[in-house]
Amino acid sequence: MKKLLSTVVFAGFSWFAVAMNSAHAAGPNLLSSAALVLDAQSGEAIYAKNANAVTPIASITKLMTAMIVLDADQFLDEKLEIGVDDLDYLKASKSRLGMGTLLTRREMLQLALMSSENRASNALGRYFPGGTDAAVKAMNAKAKTLGMTSSRFADTTGLSPNNVSTARDLALLVKAANTYPLIAKYSTQSDQYVQIDTTGQTLHFNNSNALVKSSGWDISLQKTGFIREAGRCVVMLAQIAQRPVVVVLLDSVGRFSRLGDAHRVKTWMETGEVLAIPKPKVVKKGKVKRGAKHSGKRVVKRKR
Repeated sequence: MKKLLSTVVFAGFSWFAVAMNSAHAAGPNLLSSAALVLDAQSGEAIYAKNANAVTPIASITKLMTAMIVLDADQFLDEKLEIGVDDLDYLKASKSRLGMGTLLTRREMLQLALMSSENRASNALGRYFPGGTDAAVKAMNAKAKTLGMTSSRFADTTGLSPNNVSTARDLALLVKAANTYPLIAKYSTQSDQYVQIDTTGQTLHFNNSNALVKSSGWDISLQKTGFIREAGRCVVMLAQIAQRPVVVVLLDSVGRFSRLGDAHRVKTWMETGEVLAIPKPKVVKKGKVKRGAKHSGKRVVKRKR
């Protein structure tokens, strides 16, 4: 009887698993061109979309930068100076860290991971043993040891479109980065105040990922990224549906699309519901009043 019961239970479990896999087969509606949702414990791919497509990854690069800096076991309280070599001549990105700013390596790591500060990340590479070239070499070597066979790194910021990877490779990067307590801590800080001794200013930096402040999310590690060639990107390790999940969303269009995709993934995993992608708002043109003229121009009546 016990044997029969166990067989029935097992069969029931198998049917349930098949039903769940079937229900989740289609997956959520996503704007991201490439995506991967991975069970962090079993390594099972829960959902994949163009997961092997090689694409620029923008500031997700900074996770690898942080790992090689910590691997080098450099003194975290050493002061690093922002110099002319830290200016972004490629994308002309802005920064509040002016020339001559002195911050500790620890603070540079915090700002690079939390607020995606490019000058801070570039300085981390310059002050790496052997300089930036050695840092990039270490990043590519680290990628190789992690099995990231489709990934290449060209700088420590992610500003170059030559920093490329796949969703599958980035899932490996996220899991590896999570083994560094400082990376997990700094990447999920909601904000940070930094004292600039050279000017006497106290600067306030916020996390580039608004989800870390959301009560509905339990995020252990994250990193956002954006350059034109990469689109909007985000990687996360989060607790969803009572299990740790790696979420990789790459090349999404629209300022808030990656966050919308993250919510659609979470809802789909927790409830099975496939949320629709909101239609873009259409701005209605004003109607032209027939025969109305003013100074030789047609008068347009607009709705307010």
